[in-house]
Amino acid sequence: MMRALGYPRLISMENFRTPNFMLVSEILLWLVKRYEPQTDIPSDVETEQDRVFFIKAVAQFMATKAHIKLNTKKLYQADGYAVKELLKITSILYNAMKTKGMEATAVEEEDTGKFKFDLGSKIADLKTARQLASEITSKGASLYDLLGKEVELRELRAEAIARPLEINETEKVLKVAIKNILEQVQKTKDMLNNVASDEASLEAKIEKRKAELERNQKRLQTLQSVRPAFMDEYEKIEEELQKQYSSYLEKFRNLAYLEQQLDDQHRMEQERFEEAENTLRLMQNKLKEEEKRLLKTGSNDDSDLEIHEDEGSDSEMEDRQLMKQHTAMEMLMQGRPSKRIVGTMQGGDTEDDVGAPQARAGKPRASRAKAKEDSEDSEIDLDDDDEDDEDDLEDDSLDLSPNKASRRVRKPEPLEESDNDF
Repeated sequence: MMRALGYPRLISMENFRTPNFMLVSEILLWLVKRYEPQTDIPSDVETEQDRVFFIKAVAQFMATKAHIKLNTKKLYQADGYAVKELLKITSILYNAMKTKGMEATAVEEEDTGKFKFDLGSKIADLKTARQLASEITSKGASLYDLLGKEVELRELRAEAIARPLEINETEKVLKVAIKNILEQVQKTKDMLNNVASDEASLEAKIEKRKAELERNQKRLQTLQSVRPAFMDEYEKIEEELQKQYSSYLEKFRNLAYLEQQLDDQHRMEQERFEEAENTLRLMQNKLKEEEKRLLKTGSNDDSDLEIHEDEGSDSEMEDRQLMKQHTAMEMLMQGRPSKRIVGTMQGGDTEDDVGAPQARAGKPRASRAKAKEDSEDSEIDLDDDDEDDEDDLEDDSLDLSPNKASRRVRKPEPLEESDNDF
């Protein structure tokens, strides 16, 4: 657009990436010349005041001549925002060139040349006129006040002029005035002397303070260099305190560790006891099941006569088995006094109690002798269990069940009748 208007330089947006007031002022001056070739706008933009005056002059010219309102702040920034303000002027010129052509615009400029005037000089004259108007107003007000007092002052002035002057009184007044002036001069001299004396006293005080400061600094250095007498004892006590603290920490850690170990030991003992109790309970349940099974299988084959004959021996064997269990339980409790027994050791009849009637059907005396041997073996096994640890209790209990199972007596085959049956 500027090239079409005839601007001699090439312009791009890169020129306005940073503030470039010189280029903006050159473009504005060229555009103003395009509007009014005979316009006299100062082109000096070296100082800040000159730039402000230039921007205001251009904006006022465009407002009066072209009716274009420009933003002076954006023009003063001389960046991309100033380009938008420049486009307001160039667009009008470009449209006018398109519509009427260059010759029509030249004729129009010649017709309007009669009404041209020097805007820059008029602005300077306007400033001076405003300043003079303000001065005239203030001086006129003061003159009016003085003229209001002129009546009184005129009478006083006439009286003073008409009154004759007496030399004696004038001399007295002058002497009094001279005396007052001399007194003021003396007071001023006294004040100067006092200032000098005060200055000397202040300097003496400053020197004294400096001497005290140096003395105190030396004393401080000597005190810092000398080691106090109690420092040895203090360091000794501090070392002992450090040792006591380290010993306390070590003992506290040991105590916490031992308490943890004790809790772990109690927990392990409780777990072992519960495990042994569960093992005994399982063994009792197993013995009860085997007893029930043997009772079911042997009840159909036994005769009523054999049951009556062996009733006394069965009760005796049951009593012995109960005594064995109670004895084993008491010995177990003696070996573990600090443990709490939960549950019962009372179980069902063993397999020996079931197998004994079957064996006694044929040979009652042999079964009694065999039961006696079994009881002695059980007592020996219980003594061994009391001497072993808690972990061996389960193994011994498991060992007893196979021994008892091995001593089972199968049902004898029917024998020939003889006198030894009863």
